[in-house]
Amino acid sequence: MQHKGTKRIKTERLLLRKFRMEDAAYMFENWASDPKVTEFLTWQPHGSPDVTKAIVTEWVNGYSQPNFYQWVIELKEISQPIGSISVVEIDEESQTFEIGYCIGARWWGKGITAEAFKQVIHYLFEELGVQCITAKHDTENPNSGKVMQKCGMQYVGTKEKAGKNNRGICDLAYYELNRN
Repeated sequence: MQHKGTKRIKTERLLLRKFRMEDAAYMFENWASDPKVTEFLTWQPHGSPDVTKAIVTEWVNGYSQPNFYQWVIELKEISQPIGSISVVEIDEESQTFEIGYCIGARWWGKGITAEAFKQVIHYLFEELGVQCITAKHDTENPNSGKVMQKCGMQYVGTKEKAGKNNRGICDLAYYELNRN
């Protein structure tokens, strides 16, 4: 497997691309500062645009590494970033990539996250030759699991008290999709 980094991907409604510094303001406004969005995540809502800017700076610098995969989810209709999707963990030996995602609450329930995730899956399987894609979610957040199911992922089990997020210690549901 040869890493190719974050590649620009287009879907019917979305543009998945690398973050740019000017995206920090949209990120702060559209999702990163919203406690409802971060309720089941491991990072706190951003208290100021400076926090978001610092993170976007890290990501922009990360693109120099070929094994860094961090996409902004831009909704073409409004030409604004509304979320992000990334590879959060890589197991080189088994060629397994774990995916994480986050999208602004105004765009929940519209199939946008699944649309983005399906294209990331395609890219990872077809262009990188990844063997397995995994994802997990707090069992109290079943909508995240629905996104995984829409993408063809299979539920493989739940581990009790296996994670910690902004709600505290949580049970995690695990999903995977193996390359055909």
